[in-house]
Amino acid sequence: MNRYLVLLIRRPQLDPAAVPLHLAFLEGLRKEGRVELSGGFSDKSGGAYLLRAADLAEATALVHRDPAHVSGGWDITVYEWQA
Repeated sequence: MNRYLVLLIRRPQLDPAAVPLHLAFLEGLRKEGRVELSGGFSDKSGGAYLLRAADLAEATALVHRDPAHVSGGWDITVYEWQA
């Protein structure tokens, strides 16, 4: 498994109702052993999570299921992280 850093930056049109759905999604991935770390930025502009996946295609597919992506409330970027 490789590590992928997922950066999320809030858009002005963010629907606050998407936040608990996003957090529940992350908790499900955490229980599967897919998320190592996650958290918001102190300035409330967004957050990040460290995702484990076989390759970039799998990481991107997982991120596209995230309610943060589905809702369109965040700009999301995925980076393979060679930590």
